[in-house]
Amino acid sequence: MSQATLTAASPRTPAVVLGGTGYVAGELLRLIAGHPTLELLAVMSEGSPGEPVAGAFPHLASAYSETRFATLGEVTKLLAGTPASAVFSAAPHGVSAGLIDALLAETARAGTSARIVDISADFRYASAAAYEKVYGHAHGAPALLEDFTCALPEHLGELTTPHVGHPGCFATAVLLAAMPLLALGLVEPMLFVSGVTGSTGSGRRPVEGTHHPLRHGDLYGYNALAHRHAPEIVACARAATGVEAEIAFVPHSGPFARGIHVTVQARLTRALDAAQARGALSEYYARAPFVRISDRAPHVKEVAASNFAHLSAAANGRTIAVMCAIDNLVKGAAGGALQWMNRMLGLPETAGLCQPAPGWT
Repeated sequence: MSQATLTAASPRTPAVVLGGTGYVAGELLRLIAGHPTLELLAVMSEGSPGEPVAGAFPHLASAYSETRFATLGEVTKLLAGTPASAVFSAAPHGVSAGLIDALLAETARAGTSARIVDISADFRYASAAAYEKVYGHAHGAPALLEDFTCALPEHLGELTTPHVGHPGCFATAVLLAAMPLLALGLVEPMLFVSGVTGSTGSGRRPVEGTHHPLRHGDLYGYNALAHRHAPEIVACARAATGVEAEIAFVPHSGPFARGIHVTVQARLTRALDAAQARGALSEYYARAPFVRISDRAPHVKEVAASNFAHLSAAANGRTIAVMCAIDNLVKGAAGGALQWMNRMLGLPETAGLCQPAPGWT
C-alpha cells in the first residue's frame, strides 16, 4: 500500500511525544510530520512549557510553526479526552517511567487507550532488580514492567504486551549483527564487539565528549568492557533466542554527528566462508524491510538520517565478523520506535519510514 493510499484509507491517530527538547524527540517530531496517519496531539517538556517547538527545533518550523511545548498536566488532560493515542517517550532514563505511569493512570481513569513506545532505558529489563543493577537507582514504575516488551521489530514475530521498550542505539546495531549468529547456532556464545558512535548519541546538553574541538578529527574508546548497553544486549538475545551469550564490548566516540558502526566477531561452530555467512544473514532477514545485506562493507553515510541498517560479513572458516551501520537517532531510537508503533496500530511496518538516507551528512 502506497503512502498516499494509506493516508486516504486510514484514520488519523493522535500522537504524543514526551521529553520534547532532545535530539530523539526532534527526530520523532520530524518523522511524525511526514507520517501518513499520525497527527501530533502534543509534545511535552517540563523545562520549556509554553515555549515554541520551532524555537528548540528551527528546522521543523515549517511543520510546527504554531506548536508549543505542553506540561504533563496538559498532556494527561488531552489523553483523557482522546479515545486512542500513540505515545512516544524520549524522556531521560529514570524520568520516563514516572511520566508513563502518570499518563497510563489517567487514561485508565478516563477509559481511554494509549499505546506506548519508551525510548529510554526504563523498560528494557524484565525486572526492577535487573534495571537497578545497571542504572544504580530504583525503578520508577516496577508494576508496569510486565506490560512492556524490549526487542527490535526484526526479532519478534508477535508482540504480546501492550507497550514496548525500545533497545538503545548501540544495542540496536549490535543485536542486528549478532542475533542471526546466535539464533542460527552459527557461533560460540562469546561475542567480541567494537563500535563507534557519533556525538549525537550523548544527547543535546554539551559535555566534553561532544564538544566539537575535542571530538573533531579524533577517535577514542570509553567504558571498555563496562558499557551499560552490554547487559541489555545479553538480555535481549536471551529473550529472543534462549542463548546465554557473553559480550566483550568496547565502544568508541567517532568524529561525526550521527551514525553507529559496529563489528561483531565470534568463533564459528562450523566452517563458513564469507558468501555463506552473508547468505545466512540474508535468509534470516528476508522479511525485514529495513535490513540490507551486501558484500560491500557498510558505510555510516549511506544510512545516516534513515531507518535502514546495512550489514555485511566476513568469514575465514573459523571466525566470523559481522559489520552493521545504522543511524543512532533514527533506526537506533525514533525510527525504530515508529516502526514498532506502526505494528502496534496495525499499519504497514514501513509507514512513514522509507525515506532514503541523504548521503552527504
